[in-house]
Amino acid sequence: SNISVKMSRASTANVVASCLLVAVISLLMGRNHQGVASASSGGDEAPVSFGSAIKLTHIESSSKDGSKDYFLNSEPKNLGSGSGQQIVTMHSDKSASSTFWLIREASGAEFAEDSATPVKCNTVIRLTHLDTNRNLHSHDVPSALSRQQEVTGFGEGGNGDRGDNWQVVCSGKYWQRGEKVRFLHVDTQKYLGASSSVKFDERNCGNRCPILHHLEAFARKNQDAYSEFKVELGVHLSK
Repeated sequence: SNISVKMSRASTANVVASCLLVAVISLLMGRNHQGVASASSGGDEAPVSFGSAIKLTHIESSSKDGSKDYFLNSEPKNLGSGSGQQIVTMHSDKSASSTFWLIREASGAEFAEDSATPVKCNTVIRLTHLDTNRNLHSHDVPSALSRQQEVTGFGEGGNGDRGDNWQVVCSGKYWQRGEKVRFLHVDTQKYLGASSSVKFDERNCGNRCPILHHLEAFARKNQDAYSEFKVELGVHLSK
């Protein structure tokens, strides 16, 4: 079943605290069945909305039967190379609070989007990490393992720069739960991605690696299977 919350009109900047609270509640509920509640599998359309706290599933690295999925993740740890900014990876722990991201209007937007407004395909958004309030970010710095483009957490208190802006690439009018979606980094025109074969292990990260068995998150030019995501789990707002 869905975790769904009805909202009155308000800016997404004002719902961070409420999303955190509901995310914790949903997390505790979901631990009884291996994670937070997922979107229903029925035929009704279910658009993803501003102000929702979501978990982004990476499709290529996840098992088809759902027994092991990888989710976009960040933690209050910094990269030991490159920019030294906050680490972003793909993590397979479905119950981890570190895989919740808040959907917000783009950095530099003239106005805040109303909470629970459906996100249209090709809209430019920000994804703010709930645990650390840093934004999903990319820039022209090589990533640690694959030497593609680095993806990090950036900013303070949800405020960053235009390197935090991502275009939602999907088919149809709205970004739908359970449907394939890509995220195009506006500044560099590269897609958010990962690969099941690009993983932090004892050889490349050491025996005490804090992100052991996580996948590297990167950005790359190719629009292919490695850049496909979907949203099912999360705290979804609706009007």
